[in-house]
Amino acid sequence: MDVQQLADLLAGVRAGTVPADEALARLRRLPYAEVAGARIDHHRSLRTGHPEAVYGPGKSPSQCARIVAEMLSGSSGPVLLTRASPAQTEASLAACPGGAVHRPADREPEAADETVNPVDLATVVWRAAGARPERVVVASAGTADGPVAAEAAAVLSAFGVSAEPVTDIGLAGLHRFLAEIDTLASADVVIVVAGMEGALATAVAGVVPAPVIAVPTSAGYGAALDGVTALLAMHASCAAGITVVGIDNGFGAAMAAMRILDLAAGSNSGTV
Repeated sequence: MDVQQLADLLAGVRAGTVPADEALARLRRLPYAEVAGARIDHHRSLRTGHPEAVYGPGKSPSQCARIVAEMLSGSSGPVLLTRASPAQTEASLAACPGGAVHRPADREPEAADETVNPVDLATVVWRAAGARPERVVVASAGTADGPVAAEAAAVLSAFGVSAEPVTDIGLAGLHRFLAEIDTLASADVVIVVAGMEGALATAVAGVVPAPVIAVPTSAGYGAALDGVTALLAMHASCAAGITVVGIDNGFGAAMAAMRILDLAAGSNSGTV
């Protein structure tokens, strides 16, 4: 249940069009609903302004389908299934048609049982919100960082924000970065996605006034340590004020951006 649904329910009780027993039955669902071994947090959007998302790994296709169906029935806002395998995507769309599937470009698995890297999995969005005016730039250091950047862009799209991609501007080719400074500096929020040594986040945060959310990725050779080097470098950045999320966490970066945008727009009315 989201803010508007709760307001409509209370208005219906006040007007006498919704019986008190019916309102009570619906309010009992607010804390959570138990479905397919999961406890669905139906009132998270009331507290934070954004709904819970469904994390695909570790769940069977049928579990994903049942959880998505429950979430769609319990609110009117966007519903997201993240890091979904082909089988999870297929089952969820069969049970709940109308979802938009977002996959990293040119990386769609060839078969439903193909083993894929977690960052190559799909983000599926049902009931995306209407378009918003804010500009979020998602800047990636290299094409290997593309899947994580794509996840961030897909999550932003669920909430009506069209991410502007700026790709392959890693600092090994400084001229490529310098060519995009005007684009970066005009954004409301910049999400920086980088592996290797993660230096791009410091460079961006040193030239833009907007909040910078840094996402270390697992791309890189031996001493990159599957993203740990980039993670530590971003935390140790000499550019003040960078926000750093976990390795390969495009979802977390997008949700951090949404909290910033909602606060700036004065639309964090979901919090009670």
